[in-house]
Amino acid sequence: MNPPKMEGGHVVMPEPEFEQLLELAAERGARRALVDVGLDGEDAASDIRDLRSLLGCMRLARNTAVQTTVRLITTGIFIALLAGIALKLKLFGTSP
Repeated sequence: MNPPKMEGGHVVMPEPEFEQLLELAAERGARRALVDVGLDGEDAASDIRDLRSLLGCMRLARNTAVQTTVRLITTGIFIALLAGIALKLKLFGTSP
């Protein structure tokens, strides 16, 4: 890698060397980020798979909770309508 040159107040270097420098910086940054969150070492791939599985389970639980809530509300409205119809038709006997 050749040292960069200064031209007109700007650093100038060949494009392939610049791309190589960017790749190196990105790789080091990614490794540092993984180390910071504790996902480095041999078990990193397994840990990431576990995290993805956990996220999938959380999404499934959230969707199930929403579906259950909607079913409970729908069932409550339906029961209230049936009770109203039954009272209107006086199906529970004579009223006072």
